[in-house]
Amino acid sequence: MPEYRDAQGRRLEDYPRPSVAVDTAVLTLESERGLCVILATSGLGPRLPGTFVHPGETLADAVTRSLLDKTGIQGLSPTQLHVFDNPNRDDRGWVLSVAHLDTVAPDRLRLDHSLAEIRPVDQLPSLPYDHEGVVARAVETLRAEYRRSPDPRHFLPDSFTLRELHDVHEAIAGASLGRDTFRRSMLSQLVDTGDRTSGIVGKPARIFSRSEDR
Repeated sequence: MPEYRDAQGRRLEDYPRPSVAVDTAVLTLESERGLCVILATSGLGPRLPGTFVHPGETLADAVTRSLLDKTGIQGLSPTQLHVFDNPNRDDRGWVLSVAHLDTVAPDRLRLDHSLAEIRPVDQLPSLPYDHEGVVARAVETLRAEYRRSPDPRHFLPDSFTLRELHDVHEAIAGASLGRDTFRRSMLSQLVDTGDRTSGIVGKPARIFSRSEDR
């Protein structure tokens, strides 16, 4: 097969090319601290778990490798969030970052605390490589999903009360949400299981499930 050359007679190798990295914002919820992100802490200080893509490696494989190596997290399937391509974003050189997003409920999070920590998204330390921008975009993406749907990321179990759902939405929004308005916006997207809470003080609460789960 003849060697490729463009209209100017140049080969692909004749053009300078950036390095390609992946960085992943893994978001979770904590009862006291609200919406949080996982930061790698070993070596270079707090930052999102990430890595350069190795020759012959897919982006997804690089993400999986970096999460395991930098945080001890396994079993997630992050999706692409945005390409961060400012030529000056990385002081080590010209590096494109394909940022990814995933979420995990706190009871399913398995984190190696010798490698990583959990930080509230509104209390981040200074992060390198425009990682603060990655977190901001990940948070806004998640908030937009929850404005449209009750629990698309399954932070709650299969059945829950409206109060529990409201608490999740407030934690993700980082703000108080009016209960009546919230109820009206969510009820049409929920299925009443017919069950009620028991063993608590006060009127038993209705238990719902997500309509997409039925």
